[in-house]
Amino acid sequence: MAHGAGKSGQAAILSGLWAAYVAQSVIGGLTWGGLPAVLRDQGLPLDRIGLLSLLIAPWALKVLWSPAIERWRLPPGRPPRSALLVLLFGLIAVLGLLATGAVGLVPLLPALACLMVVAFATATADVVVDGHAVGALARSEHGWGNAAQVGGAYVGSAIGAGLLLVMVARIGWTGAVWCMAGLVAVLLVWFALTARESAPSPAGGARPSLRRALARRDIRQGLMLTAIFVVAQKLSLGMLGPFLIDRGIPLATVGLLNGFGSLVLGLVGALLGGAAVQRWGVRTTMIGALVSQAILMLCLALSGAGIALPTALPVAAGLLSGSALSAIGFTALYAQFMRWSDPGQGGVDFTLFQCLDGALSMGLGLAAGIVAQQAGYGVFFGLAAVLPVLAVLMLQWLVKTHTQAMSA
Repeated sequence: MAHGAGKSGQAAILSGLWAAYVAQSVIGGLTWGGLPAVLRDQGLPLDRIGLLSLLIAPWALKVLWSPAIERWRLPPGRPPRSALLVLLFGLIAVLGLLATGAVGLVPLLPALACLMVVAFATATADVVVDGHAVGALARSEHGWGNAAQVGGAYVGSAIGAGLLLVMVARIGWTGAVWCMAGLVAVLLVWFALTARESAPSPAGGARPSLRRALARRDIRQGLMLTAIFVVAQKLSLGMLGPFLIDRGIPLATVGLLNGFGSLVLGLVGALLGGAAVQRWGVRTTMIGALVSQAILMLCLALSGAGIALPTALPVAAGLLSGSALSAIGFTALYAQFMRWSDPGQGGVDFTLFQCLDGALSMGLGLAAGIVAQQAGYGVFFGLAAVLPVLAVLMLQWLVKTHTQAMSA
């Protein structure tokens, strides 16, 4: 692969990764952030809006077809086809967005069908981009590569979920979605331009497969660590907004705080996470994020238990936890994903970790609501404070027992 690329080559690769991850997240932000608000504004019932959750399916299932995509991307003895495949699936996604804008939102099913095509194309392109990142980035650049992934997600989501609404109000649904399609096309073309020069794949390499991934001990240990870290970091995310509302903070203010947190704190956190991985390594960065998370959750637990604290304190704790700390922690975790992933099937290995992350996130969202409703915010956030401490202990045990599992 292209590990020997110089500084300028690595910078070009990173710029392409930023472009690709922003493009994918523009589509995600449009689908799950902006579109529900547009549909509600047009008077559609909540049960219809709930159908949008079906569009998560390709992202949860993409691991099933990732081996076929990687075999297509990495022809033996020839340069990877990353640029070609991203252009192909990107074209399908852009055409799907244009169709979504053209058919309108009433009735909803035609638009939903178009968006499902877009979701499949985008999720598949993500396998290609992740595989390219694993193979093309030098190990020393993994932190910055994952800063692009996490930071690009925050920037793209802010555009798709925020700017889209402003544009819909100004120029209507069709014009707004077509503008988003144009932006996605430009970003993906830039990625393709940066991904053209890649070294040929080994002529006698093994075929990418899920079985090959799961046969490796470090992948299995990585999946265990991923589960521990995701549960510790994400349990509280879905309840931060409702908690602030119940504290008497107006909806509009919570919306502004979320927007600020997403775009500014999330992006800053991703960059800080990348710098921390470069400076102190993956393990130290993850432990720092977990310990900080425990402290912030303890603050929210005290507030939720009825202990009088200045309003700014739980607000700041929620903002930092949901955006900056989450971005720092997941930038480190994704850098470790890269180090565990085999460049000969990077798209398969990396996607396996991501799909576990996504599946756990959905389950945690359901569990969080039940625990908070039944036990109250004090107990819920108390549990969320204990979990990161347990995660640190388990992380240290994993490292001590299997030192080769962690590479930083």
